[in-house]
Amino acid sequence: MRTIDLNSDLGEGYGAWTMGDDAAMLGIVSSANVACGFHAGDPLTIRATVAQAAARGVAVGAHVSYPDRVGFGRRPMDVTSAELTADVIYQIGALQGIAQAAGMRVSYVKPHGALYNTIANDARQADAVIAAIREIDDSLVLMALAGAPILSRATDAGLATVAEAFGDRAYTPDGQLMSRREQGAVLHDADAVAARMLRLATEGVIEAVDGSTLRLSADSICVHGDSAGAVDMARRIREELVAGGVTIAPFAGAV
Repeated sequence: MRTIDLNSDLGEGYGAWTMGDDAAMLGIVSSANVACGFHAGDPLTIRATVAQAAARGVAVGAHVSYPDRVGFGRRPMDVTSAELTADVIYQIGALQGIAQAAGMRVSYVKPHGALYNTIANDARQADAVIAAIREIDDSLVLMALAGAPILSRATDAGLATVAEAFGDRAYTPDGQLMSRREQGAVLHDADAVAARMLRLATEGVIEAVDGSTLRLSADSICVHGDSAGAVDMARRIREELVAGGVTIAPFAGAV
């Protein structure tokens, strides 16, 4: 029986501003990518998200980012390697402290937004993120885009990795995520997305934006928590996967 992880980006509220429905999403997903304060998230929001994840047996990962709250971490930055390594260590350490207080542990790292897309192929920044993880806790798993070079770079550096696919995003024919600036980059039809993810989980293929078929080996599926209808989409994906004989479980332990 096929087993796959279902994850979402959570803890992204800030003060009085609420982003998504974390409580509902934590009842659906098996792993939570928790914001660490650089693109979103304040200490109280992050702590509440981790506590809810602990109560539901959901694994917690550090959703690290460029320091870009105004742009929600979706603007590329040409930072030095030393600065990026320090920023990632800082964010992981902050979440580790909150997780420890909740009786949880951070089990993986998933970069966010522009950082995620940049390090998929940019060797210098990828190595800076890999170095940060190795320095603070080399038992952490790195989650990255399925098929991207960073996965092999991280493996070569001694890190465990998990390949990720996206339920609510369109793919280019070369396996990259379609830019959010382009029409059709974000998918909204929950039934169509659920069927698409079942095919990915059971056959290892996904349709690109031009209709061509991509072969992707992925062990985790992401539904963005800030997307419109995110909870319904995540629920439909879970229902479709389970009905298709796929088990939903975290790739990393929840405690």
